[in-house]
Amino acid sequence: MNIFSLDETLVIEAVAAVSPGWAPGEPEQAEGAGEAGAVGEAGAAEAAAERFARACWSGIAEPGDAVAGHLVSTLGAADALRCLVDRLPAASIIGLLQDAGGDAPNDAAVEAGLERWRPRLAASSALTALRQAHRCGARLVVPGDREWPAGFAGLGPHQPLALWVRGRPNAVLGLRSAIAIVGARAASGYGEHVAMELSAGLADRGFGVASGAAYGIDGMAHRSALASSGQTFAFLAGGVDRFYPTGHDALLARIAEVGVVLSELPCGSAPTKWRFLQRNRLIAAASLATVVVEAGVRSGSLNTAAHAAALGRPLGAVPGPVTSPSSAGCHRLLREFDAVCVTTAEEVVQLVAEPAPGQFQPELRGLPALEAPQRAGPRGDVAGPVGGRRRPAEHVRVLDAVSRRALRSAEEVAQRAGLSVGSAQAALGALGLEGVVEEKDGGWRAVPAG
Repeated sequence: MNIFSLDETLVIEAVAAVSPGWAPGEPEQAEGAGEAGAVGEAGAAEAAAERFARACWSGIAEPGDAVAGHLVSTLGAADALRCLVDRLPAASIIGLLQDAGGDAPNDAAVEAGLERWRPRLAASSALTALRQAHRCGARLVVPGDREWPAGFAGLGPHQPLALWVRGRPNAVLGLRSAIAIVGARAASGYGEHVAMELSAGLADRGFGVASGAAYGIDGMAHRSALASSGQTFAFLAGGVDRFYPTGHDALLARIAEVGVVLSELPCGSAPTKWRFLQRNRLIAAASLATVVVEAGVRSGSLNTAAHAAALGRPLGAVPGPVTSPSSAGCHRLLREFDAVCVTTAEEVVQLVAEPAPGQFQPELRGLPALEAPQRAGPRGDVAGPVGGRRRPAEHVRVLDAVSRRALRSAEEVAQRAGLSVGSAQAALGALGLEGVVEEKDGGWRAVPAG
């Protein structure tokens, strides 16, 4: 027998190696897997196929892909993947979604999704990712597992299709009492001092600290939690087998020893600007509250704040000197977006101690919903380098996918960016007119700045 054209035994062994809480023949409870209690060889193959399919989907669909999320949650990961393997047309897939009782996306959305996903359809890639995860001590967590963060449910179709975790067994459960501390990479001494005090204070009170492992505020929050013998959780924008930034390699290795490093991307995946912004929704969703310590007007931490507010999670911001550009983003959150002013760990705890009436109603916050999770600030798209103008998300993804040295075809750019070939060609054309990419000898490359 085989699973998605791969030998069944190889798939079951690879899945079992990164799923300590699951074993072939044991009852399986995973979203879309049906009734628990699948026992024996057939049951083991079915359960392994479901987990393996989620591992596949984590590399096929870009983070936050709502169409993929809807398809997987309605049909189950294995059946959704079979739709791709069997090359079913969009109309047939929509019929399956309707038969399953789900609200099917329109034909255009499903067709566009198929164009994005099919270039990445390679079951062997998922098998390689599973083996890499086993080598680095990572494990695969899927909905229905005990370790799956309950806060992800608020993301709806934008929630991760799988989670790759590197750290102590069951340490992910600590996210239930974690608070996110985020802020600028180019942090000031003031910002790092406040982040250190808040993180240590939360650790002393039994709260975990979640952040993105970046330089500046994120790194200080993690280090302070570790120094206080607290739990800390680092969300990465690439695979958990390749720590980023490289300057935090030792820090992330330490977090993996006593806390948890997490990603929704399979091992081997490279971090990109687009994925950093998508990663932020996980930090906001998994945490009880989000606190922005220091942020400029275009800081990526404002993106995390936007997600927290859209989810209805408590949002705090630390004030800074009115003359400091590094605090301008925090002041905007306080002035325009209903953030609570916090200056001590005790005040941060008060954000979650007594939820205000209606606090968890996203529509009350007035910030953008998660239909466009790529946005970098509370209002617009990702800022471009020319005159501060904001670039469409697809342009950002294409810029991430092109190289300054190697020529890449439109098809390869589309595969790397997780876009359809048509969308990639349109973005390349627009960026070519802007002068930031150029076509040469049938391929595209980025134009060096200056």
